[in-house]
Amino acid sequence: MKNRRDFIKLSALVGGSIITQSACSPKEQQTKNETPLPVEIKKPIVISTWRHGIEANQAAWEVLKTGGSALDAVEKGVMVTESDPENSSVGLGGRPDREGVVTLDACIMNHENECGAVAFLQNIENPISVARKVMEDTQHVMLAGEGALQFAIEKGFKETNLLTEKSKEAWLKWLEESKYEPIINIENHDTIGLLAMDEAGNLSGACTTSGMAYKLHGRVGDSPIIGAGLFVDNEIGAACATGMGEAVIRIAGSAIVVELMRQGKSPQQACKEAVERIVKKHKNIENLQVGFIALNRNGEHGGYSVYNGFDYALRDKKEEKMVEVESFKTW
Repeated sequence: MKNRRDFIKLSALVGGSIITQSACSPKEQQTKNETPLPVEIKKPIVISTWRHGIEANQAAWEVLKTGGSALDAVEKGVMVTESDPENSSVGLGGRPDREGVVTLDACIMNHENECGAVAFLQNIENPISVARKVMEDTQHVMLAGEGALQFAIEKGFKETNLLTEKSKEAWLKWLEESKYEPIINIENHDTIGLLAMDEAGNLSGACTTSGMAYKLHGRVGDSPIIGAGLFVDNEIGAACATGMGEAVIRIAGSAIVVELMRQGKSPQQACKEAVERIVKKHKNIENLQVGFIALNRNGEHGGYSVYNGFDYALRDKKEEKMVEVESFKTW
């Protein structure tokens, strides 16, 4: 027969067991007992900034659909935009600086964290391909100015006059007042950034631009800077930026987006938080447009911008479309 002391001990044990069990919700108990369902990875997939990304994605998809690498896809994709004389924000036909000189910036990064970039490059139609040569054929990450041009020529690239008559006429008209005032989603969408994941599950990214129209001669923005205009981490995801490069550089924008995804945020959530950080760091965001897009290891994608009007192009096995993103502010 149990005495009073044994009864108290037994009551305490039973009560503790009840408390412990009730502390776990039915959902938590179910989670502990069930094997997580496998996540469906959407691959291959490619996303790129702005409406000109549709044509870029098509070229990238030609590589991806036959099992090609994401690195080849991102290069081939943005080359389409670089070589389009009707596009005044990238490569051939890009708007010049205030001296009337077209200067180009670009970078590329693969799934092994290898990267290459060129800045303030002149007279070369496809700076993204020069950036890839920097990555693959040198021990450096970035070449700039005359050195970048010399390297490109040594690698067999041909010099081209990048200032088209259309861009020249616009520059001459600008000279009448020589006043630079950025216009949301016109002057500020001076980039194409493209992110891809191939059938093997590897990520790569490319970013290329002629920079702000009528900028100071020698100005370099975020587009050729790894961690600002572009960042890829094959364990997590990839991100790229467009818009006011100085604002992106100040927060190491694309690297921040990837790190936020590492913390468990979705691509859209990560882009949103990076934009909010930019807004917080700037006293005046009038005419300051920045947009981010991101792609994670599961093929999930998203974007966010300071002002509305920013969109990105998507291509995967199921669809090809433009995706309009949410924004911090409406103008």
